[in-house]
Amino acid sequence: MTTVHERTRSVVQTSDFLRELANDNTLPETLRIQARVLLRHYPTPEQIWQAGRLEEHRRAKLCLMEEKNGPLPPVLGLWLASDFLFCDQRSTSKADSGPGPSKAQ
Repeated sequence: MTTVHERTRSVVQTSDFLRELANDNTLPETLRIQARVLLRHYPTPEQIWQAGRLEEHRRAKLCLMEEKNGPLPPVLGLWLASDFLFCDQRSTSKADSGPGPSKAQ
């Protein structure tokens, strides 16, 4: 199973890879143009890290709400039960030792 750290790192590395393709003058122009087109709508690494921070913040606030008020409405409880889509850069660097094979495909 892919972890949140692996998923986050993969999305950030894909962004870096597309930038490398877009700026590599040894590649055909059509390939560089296609990489730029994809990057136009691709999140920046900063946006990915921010999304991770927001997810962590949301979970912390929902946990506090649940402790204070008892069980949450089902729609909010599902947020607590679901995995993060992305994580913060700080938690990724602590959890990952660097690029390597994914645990699941």
